[in-house]
Amino acid sequence: MSVDFKDQIQNPSDPIAFETEVKQLLNILIHSLYTEREIFLRELISNASDALTQMRFVMETEREVVDPEVEFEIHVDVDEDENILEITDTGIGMTQEEVRTNLGTIAQSGARAFLEAAEDEEKDLEDVIGKFGVGFYSVFMVADWVKVTSRSYKPDADPASWFATGAETFMIGSAEKENRGTTVTVKLKDDAAEFARKHRLRQIIKKHSDYVAYPIYLGEDEEQVNRQNAVWRENPRAVDEGEYEEFYKQLTYEFEPPLETIHFVADAPMKIFALLYIPPEPDRGLTTIREENGLKLYARKVLIDEYSKELLPQYYRFIQGVVDAEDLPLNVSRESVQASAVMARLKRILTNQVTQTLTSMASDEEEKYEEFWSKFGQFIKEGVASDESDRSSLYPLLRFRTTSCPDIWSSLDDYIERMQEGQDKIYYILGDDEHSVTRSPHLDYFQTHGYEVLILADPVDSFMLMGIREYKDYALKNVSDADLELPTPPEDQEEKKEEDDQASSLSGEKVDHLLQTFKDKLGDRVADVRPTDRLTSSVARLVDPEGAMGQEMQRVYRMMDRDFEIPKKILELNTEHPLIQRLGRLEDGHDLKGAIIEQIFESTLLIEGLHPDPADMIPRIQKLMESALKE
Repeated sequence: MSVDFKDQIQNPSDPIAFETEVKQLLNILIHSLYTEREIFLRELISNASDALTQMRFVMETEREVVDPEVEFEIHVDVDEDENILEITDTGIGMTQEEVRTNLGTIAQSGARAFLEAAEDEEKDLEDVIGKFGVGFYSVFMVADWVKVTSRSYKPDADPASWFATGAETFMIGSAEKENRGTTVTVKLKDDAAEFARKHRLRQIIKKHSDYVAYPIYLGEDEEQVNRQNAVWRENPRAVDEGEYEEFYKQLTYEFEPPLETIHFVADAPMKIFALLYIPPEPDRGLTTIREENGLKLYARKVLIDEYSKELLPQYYRFIQGVVDAEDLPLNVSRESVQASAVMARLKRILTNQVTQTLTSMASDEEEKYEEFWSKFGQFIKEGVASDESDRSSLYPLLRFRTTSCPDIWSSLDDYIERMQEGQDKIYYILGDDEHSVTRSPHLDYFQTHGYEVLILADPVDSFMLMGIREYKDYALKNVSDADLELPTPPEDQEEKKEEDDQASSLSGEKVDHLLQTFKDKLGDRVADVRPTDRLTSSVARLVDPEGAMGQEMQRVYRMMDRDFEIPKKILELNTEHPLIQRLGRLEDGHDLKGAIIEQIFESTLLIEGLHPDPADMIPRIQKLMESALKE
């Protein structure tokens, strides 16, 4: 579209060429840099906010300024019929020379110069959003032409104007403007008419600029659109529980209050404002507007990323909230954050804050922490499994059911406090559910002698064990490990066992024969059959030839749906058990002998959660019951 510059501004100069780098970059800025065209409004409002902040500092030292009584505010007006959008501020304004310098040179930013000057005076700069230089040019994604009209705060400066179409040149001239500040007038392209609709503008302002420090008014009815007050930037001591809860509901659209609120402000090693929430449930509710995991990331109260997943480790993905950091390494479009040591440091700070909050909750608010653990414990276990650098800080957060205290949650420290004298290991057992695992034959020795065992029946427990093999110099040991060195029981129990022991009615030869009978019957379904002295009340158990580690990895493969076959295990028999004693006396040709051997083996498979089809056992069990009734 051809536009006559002289129709747009007064006393226009001859066309002025943008600097060489501007010509090269302008096309990229307009067509390639930004992923969402709506960003242009965020940039223009941010520039307006910076102009107001600069004016606020000017008025601290200068008395002679234009419009000293005017309110600091931003106005957004539209003409829907003409597709015209205007953004006006009452900020510092620009002289004609400043218009030419600031808008004709890429990366020339009044905000940058102001920041550098103000930093020397140690001023509070939290409301300065700029320092980027190219944001203004994003307007050409949606504009046929742009006109800037500005009046400086300096009483002797004349109003100035600037006009461009996004081509290689721009023009400056004089203007008529009574009030201090700047107006950016945008003639929208036909395919950008949506940005001349009040409802669309309101949506964009609420999304990106809701917490700009100055009021933003939309339309002739002077409707203030933005909230202004960013609760996360308040002193935590000045915010009450009701305000936190209200903001959480605004953020998530959830009805229930959060389980916990984490609000902190840090000045070093970087300036951070964060307001994080542990939700009441791990799953997002049906009404939530948060479509993904991730925190809202702001830079000086302007939204940069709606779902930032780089601020916390994956295992803390259930955390919701906002983070506002200054001096972030943003890319040139301010639509994303560049990977850097700064981001890694920010992630570390936030992660530590969450972990410390949970640690304090576990110590000081046990009931609340138990509620947290029952809902979010699997995430902590995931962290133990996956986070090599930070997993030790998560160990005190772990909670378990145990054989001695099956109805309460116990920490590893609780377990250590209840250890028997001389015990130097933490014992655990893996299973598919708490009820069945307590009947495992692997527990025989430990229950007989009063040793407490952690019950690991959560599917993620096998993964967790990959990240914790020792706690406070106590090694964690699986009671199903065939090579486990058993703890020495108290003397009185050992004496009782010796009194109760009686010589087996089966001779060594008969025991060897029975073991071979098991091997012949089960064939290559087992790696070996051997006697054990680790069983007391149980008949048999299965152990892994590769040790406990092999058993745990097999469970991991099953959970990951990897190709899985029933591994060949070692069947260990309690040759002192009455069932084995009587089985050894049956003749080899007895028709029940083979069935009993099969049932013993498949019962151990069932206990281990390895049986491929438990229903197959029913005919055999029926046969054994019929035989028992005959006697």
